[in-house]
Amino acid sequence: MRIVVDVTPLSRPRTGIGNYFRGMLAGLAEAGEGRHELVAFGPSGPFGRTQIRESLHGIPLDLRVPLLPRAHAWRVAWSRLGRPAVERFIGPLDVFHFSDWMYPPQRSGLRATTIHDLVPLRFPDWVEPETLRMHGPKYVHAAQTCDRIFVNSAFTAGEVVELLGVPEERIVVAHPGIDPRFRADGDRVDLGGPYALAVGTLEPRKNLPALAAAFALVRRRHPELTLAIAGLDGWEDRPLEAEGIRLLGYVSDEQLARLYRGAAAFAYPSRFEGFGIPVVEALASGVPAVVSSHPSLDEACGEAALRADPDDPRAFAAALEWALEAGSHVPERGLAHAARFTWRACGEAVLAGYESALTN
Repeated sequence: MRIVVDVTPLSRPRTGIGNYFRGMLAGLAEAGEGRHELVAFGPSGPFGRTQIRESLHGIPLDLRVPLLPRAHAWRVAWSRLGRPAVERFIGPLDVFHFSDWMYPPQRSGLRATTIHDLVPLRFPDWVEPETLRMHGPKYVHAAQTCDRIFVNSAFTAGEVVELLGVPEERIVVAHPGIDPRFRADGDRVDLGGPYALAVGTLEPRKNLPALAAAFALVRRRHPELTLAIAGLDGWEDRPLEAEGIRLLGYVSDEQLARLYRGAAAFAYPSRFEGFGIPVVEALASGVPAVVSSHPSLDEACGEAALRADPDDPRAFAAALEWALEAGSHVPERGLAHAARFTWRACGEAVLAGYESALTN
């Protein structure tokens, strides 16, 4: 097969969607074992091209990254106009797998996409207007045109059936994997004292102000504790600055791995996720994790994380207290659970989804 994957999300600093596509491509290359031609396609501006190349370095694939000034506007226009076909730029294909960022037409072959979550449809007030404008039409288009829709959890599969009306037989679950750098042994960050770690873009869905309220309660008994928050600036308008809270901003994967290993506990109070990969990264790093009780996080947590109501600061504070006191007594279950999630397994699931559609 000649498999063409749209990698335009990699043109920006990587967060969840970019990390998934990068990992999926690595998994496809590993699972395919040279049997298929893998093409990464991402029309982007100068900065975006550099980002894509750096992200995909070391993965055996054919990289097609044409220079496109004002790339975002052109990609949106291409998707909405519906012409020309993508084959005009990348030649014949057997599979075209597009991302959240564009959905250009194709003349032939299997059409596929990945839906990471349906937050813009389920909770439109939690996303920026631009995100709603970009993702809303994509979801409808995917439901109408895709032979296969891949999702990163069974929970999201249920959302796609319920909200988009896609038959179950067209949906394939391909859980994310974790990078091998997220492990229990290795260098640790020293922030000058014990710290709890939270990871996520500063946006309403991640619910970090509720965590700040819970942390204020914990700090009464642990005044030496810091809450470190790693993630891009977003559109959260509730204040986060408080005594003992350190906003680290965006950090590299290498720095994030060291942050996980150095943390006394990991906290994830999200109200809604497609999967919740930082939870698995933390568990793989041997850190006790306190995670939102929302069912969208069930698959990421398994039986390895302590769950608490994300909107109840007292409940979340009590769970954090337990995690801090339990410390090194809890990582074994988390390590075993995290070991289930590999990018090769993700690649195998995606490849099997392509093959089953092409043979039916």
